[in-house]
Amino acid sequence: MDLFEYQGKKWFAQYGIPVSDGDAVTTVDEAVAVAERIGFPVVVKAQVQVGGRGKAGGIKLASDAAETRKHASNILDMDIKGHRVDVVWVEKASDIDEEYYASFTLDRAAKLHLGMLSAQGGVEIEEVAANDPDAIAKIHIDPVDGLTEQQCREWVAAAKLNPKATEGAVDILMKLYTAYVDGDADLAEINPLILTPDGRVHALDAKVSLDDNSVFRHPEYKEYDATQLRDAREAMAHERNLQYVGLEGSVGIIANGAGLAMSTVDIVSQVGGAPANFLDIGGGANADVMAGALEVINSDKNVRSIFINIFGGITKGEEVANGILAALERVDIDSPIVVRLDGTNADEGREILSAHLSDALQMQPTMLEAARKAVELAAASSGGGK
Repeated sequence: MDLFEYQGKKWFAQYGIPVSDGDAVTTVDEAVAVAERIGFPVVVKAQVQVGGRGKAGGIKLASDAAETRKHASNILDMDIKGHRVDVVWVEKASDIDEEYYASFTLDRAAKLHLGMLSAQGGVEIEEVAANDPDAIAKIHIDPVDGLTEQQCREWVAAAKLNPKATEGAVDILMKLYTAYVDGDADLAEINPLILTPDGRVHALDAKVSLDDNSVFRHPEYKEYDATQLRDAREAMAHERNLQYVGLEGSVGIIANGAGLAMSTVDIVSQVGGAPANFLDIGGGANADVMAGALEVINSDKNVRSIFINIFGGITKGEEVANGILAALERVDIDSPIVVRLDGTNADEGREILSAHLSDALQMQPTMLEAARKAVELAAASSGGGK
């Protein structure tokens, strides 16, 4: 779950990370009321999950109520790179001496947490990495051992932050690491982390991605889930508890297991097709799950064929086959389906499906042959509409 800035700042504040006083609002009058409460000058900031807000006019400084009203009026409903602004964050303006970058994420290759810190904040970290990689001080942290204050001090020194910022930076970084770990985040980023003229350090922005698999430990995260940006297909899949990512191709994909689903996306591309989605139905392929998956795929007007790629493990082949057939009785499918079934009791499953094969439901013995057939069928029907 990717949080908006205002959500990320409130999340930071729960862990004692200092942020600018402010509030999120949805109307111009509310923006003025917040500005008058916290005191001028204030900054009015568009809340969209896309970069380039400032260049698009989505971040404005206001010195009084009239300017706040003007900027809030202009920013609300603004379109920034295809994202409409429904919420603005109004915060107390900060005096800035220096800007830094700080983040924690997971280094999957190293199987360790990764901290990144740079004295060059306020710009995209990718830009810093490309132009001056030595400007980023990195630290790997064993999840078992955690981050010690001594390690953190050495890290801050390696990043060559202003000595006046050392104490404040160490304090915030220790709290940010706690938030990242205890809050089950995939990414906790502050850019910029600022040093003020009077020597204070605090977070001026917040970019936070939370692991949605951790919601059972954080019931309050349901509030964040309600504001996630999803297209119609993704919203439908979410309602059915399916792991789905919409793409732009014509071959709908259903697989069991994230690894197999990713491999299926890859092989469809390798044989000249364009996957319409990533859809992982998990360990189960019963009628309810399969029907939900087919409904989501079928809702995509760009889909011209459907590739069901199942490797039976705990779920046996005959259960998969019966699940597919039962789902087809419940869902009117517009596109031909190609099934590849392998694994536990695959022979039994294929025998069940064989009695129902037609132009609308086909079966192939291997993943490669099934991918080629699905791509062929999608190409053959590309001239028609759904």
